Amino acid sequence: MTFTFAHNNFNVKDLNKSLKFYEEALGLKEVRRKEAADGSFILVYLGDGESRHQLELTWLRDWEKDSYNLGDNEFHLAFETEDMDAALKKHKEMDCVCFENPAMGIYFIVDPDGYWLEIIPKR
Repeated sequence: MTFTFAHNNFNVKDLNKSLKFYEEALGLKEVRRKEAADGSFILVYLGDGESRHQLELTWLRDWEKDSYNLGDNEFHLAFETEDMDAALKKHKEMDCVCFENPAMGIYFIVDPDGYWLEIIPKR
């Protein structure tokens, strides 16, 4: 028996804002969507156009809290890029860089809901 990655899920407060962020910051595009018949939730799956792994964004109509509890935010997704300098410049212009580690050659950006995303060089 084998298992392969399918997707990760992030719950989001403002689906349109999140979709815009993920497309602008990381080039992710919507590949499919599921909407509840009663309007209680929307699931949007984003892909990078290369790998099979997807990011599922979940919007819940009846979520009443101001934000999601992300704990210590020690979990994250990582994205590879071939041009770290251009990526860092772009993300600084977007004002979404939340942590840099030059010694390791990596940095993190933060999405509209506070999820951290690691940017690493493609090796």
